[in-house]
Amino acid sequence: MKTCWIKSDDKSTELEYRELPIPEPKAGEVVIRNHGSSLNRGELIVGSVVHGGPLKLGGGDGAGVVHAVGAGVSGFKVGDKVFGRVMGGWAEYCVARAEQLMPMPERLTWEQAASVGVAFLTAYELIFAPYGKLKKGETLLVAGASSGVGVAAVQIGKALGATVIGTSGSTDKLAKLKALGMDHGIQTRKPDFAAKVKELTGGKGADLAINLVGGSIFAELVRSLARKGRIGIVGYVDGVHKAEIDLTALHANRFEVYGVSNSKMTTEERADAMRNFIRDVLPMLNDGRITPVVDKVFAFDQLAAAKKYMESDAQMGKVVVRVQ
Repeated sequence: MKTCWIKSDDKSTELEYRELPIPEPKAGEVVIRNHGSSLNRGELIVGSVVHGGPLKLGGGDGAGVVHAVGAGVSGFKVGDKVFGRVMGGWAEYCVARAEQLMPMPERLTWEQAASVGVAFLTAYELIFAPYGKLKKGETLLVAGASSGVGVAAVQIGKALGATVIGTSGSTDKLAKLKALGMDHGIQTRKPDFAAKVKELTGGKGADLAINLVGGSIFAELVRSLARKGRIGIVGYVDGVHKAEIDLTALHANRFEVYGVSNSKMTTEERADAMRNFIRDVLPMLNDGRITPVVDKVFAFDQLAAAKKYMESDAQMGKVVVRVQ
């Protein structure tokens, strides 16, 4: 089978295709004949905690048909359509832990389903308890709202009944996000949006802010918060990994700051997150309250072009590779 690997050094990431045998499932695993996977920025950014070292089979999500099941697997059988988090989705056949898969909604295309596993699970953990604890009627601020996780966060926030504010440097992307239901857009690539957030919220500020940009805007997010506000950190596309913290503001206003990453999650933590996602968000994907946004689809032999497109920052939503 054809696979695509991410080769890295301290300065760059390159892609390399390799032919490998179709994998055999171990106990608790499922092998999928893969129809699609997406590009996730964290895998390709040098220095990212999910970068994966000097050589890694790419692709953290997938959608396809069950090819084989390992010992102890229940709930899935050969021929089932499934999607979720996988181990190496840039391959014609990929492996997943059974507890990381979900039945694929009939209303979704392969490409839409293939865009869910990483972006939506990440947005879910940022927004729901025990971290984000976003409630109906609260305000969600998404900094970097046009990214895959950003769009997913906007959609989940609106489905929960929150007021959603998003930032982006592109007026075109903000217009598309508003068409998805986002309430307010702020055009900026700078840490200059706190006053506007306060204005839009009647002086209160955002109850939950999601940082998909990095350290360059952290202090501005703190200034954007309402009392008892929360900040979730997941990305640093700006390359800035450090930021100053106003401890007085943190202390006086009972702010909470947390990070979300898959890189060091235990097997049980991953299983628990997926169980909760299936309970809380999968119904929204099934009934149409949420439809994943796919910006552009590339053929499997065009992954280098897909990577270049993603790095150009042109996308609004997910970039997907069609594997089969």
